[in-house]
Amino acid sequence: MKVLITGGAGFIGSTIASAFAERGDTPVVLDSLITGRRDFAAGKVFYQGDIGDGDLVDEIFRDHPDIALTVHCAALIVVPDSMTDPLRYYRVNLSKTLDLAGHLVRNGCDRMIFASTAGMYRPEADLSVTETSELEPQNPYTRSKMMAELLLQDFCKAYGLRVISLRYLNPIGADPRLRTGLQNSKPTHALGKMIECYSLGVPFKITGVDWETRDGTAIRDYIHVWDIARAFHEAGARFDSIIPPAGDHARYEVINLGSGDGTTVRELVAAFREVVGDSFLAEDAPARPGDVVGAYVDPAKAWELLAWKPEYTIEDAIRHSLQWADRRRRSDVA
Repeated sequence: MKVLITGGAGFIGSTIASAFAERGDTPVVLDSLITGRRDFAAGKVFYQGDIGDGDLVDEIFRDHPDIALTVHCAALIVVPDSMTDPLRYYRVNLSKTLDLAGHLVRNGCDRMIFASTAGMYRPEADLSVTETSELEPQNPYTRSKMMAELLLQDFCKAYGLRVISLRYLNPIGADPRLRTGLQNSKPTHALGKMIECYSLGVPFKITGVDWETRDGTAIRDYIHVWDIARAFHEAGARFDSIIPPAGDHARYEVINLGSGDGTTVRELVAAFREVVGDSFLAEDAPARPGDVVGAYVDPAKAWELLAWKPEYTIEDAIRHSLQWADRRRRSDVA
C-alpha cells in the first residue's frame, strides 16, 4: 500500500512513516518543514509544501495515483502557544484540514486516518475517558482539533470520504532505532523537564501534590510514540473492515489510544529513577496557575477493532528519550 503522510517529517508523523515502511508499505511524505525536519524523511518519497496547496496535492496524486490512504498528522500541537496565538492554530489545524479534505476528495482518495487528541474530552469522575465521554475542549488547540473532526464528519456524509480518528494524549519516547525523535531540544512536558533537570543536576519540581489521584500528583496518559505508530498502521491495514467502502454504515469512526490507567507524576519520577538511578532529585512544589489534574484513556475499543494495546513500558520510553536526547546533543556539537 502507498500512503500519503502529511506532517510526515515531524516527531509522530515520521515515526508513523517508519512503521508503515517496515511493514512493506510506501510512505509519501508531505511536510512544510515549519516544525518538521528534512532528515526525518530520509529514504522516503518527500514533497516539501503546504497541505492547503491544491496544485501540490494534485501533483502528488499525478505522480502517485496508487495512493490508497492518507494519514493526516500535519498540525500545531503546543497548548500554551495556542492560547497566545489562536489565529495561527485555527488557520493551520482547521482551515488547512478543510483545504486538504477537499483536495483528497477531488483526487478520489476516500480513506483518511486523522491524528487527533483525547484532550477534547471531559474526564469521567475516575479521570478516565472513552469514546462516549462528553466533549469539552479547554483551549484553542483541542478546540481546533474537535472542529476539524466535525468538518471531516460532514465531508464523510456529503462526499463519500471515510475517516478513522485516532485520539490519544501524551506521546513520549523516540523511534526505538533512533531514526527520529522530538524535534525540540527542550520539550516542555514533564519527561522533557526531567531530562533537563537530570542533565543539569538540579531537582525536578513536582508541581501540585494534593490532587484527587492515587498519590496526590497529576496524572497523564503517556504512550510510547512507536506504539502510537503501530496503531496507525493497524488502522490502515484494517481500514476496510472498520469502515467498509459501501453500505449504510457510519463513515466516521473514533478510536482512543491509551494505557488504561495513566501515570502520575510521582510514578513517572519513580520510573525515571529506575532508568537513571537514585541520584535523580525531585521535590514537591505548589501547583502552577493553569495546571490540571489530567486524565487517562480507556483503550478497550482499540483492542476490539485494532487488536492494539501498548507494548512499550514507561521505562522503555524514558530510556529511548534519553538516548535520543544524547544523540541530539552529540549531533549539535558535531
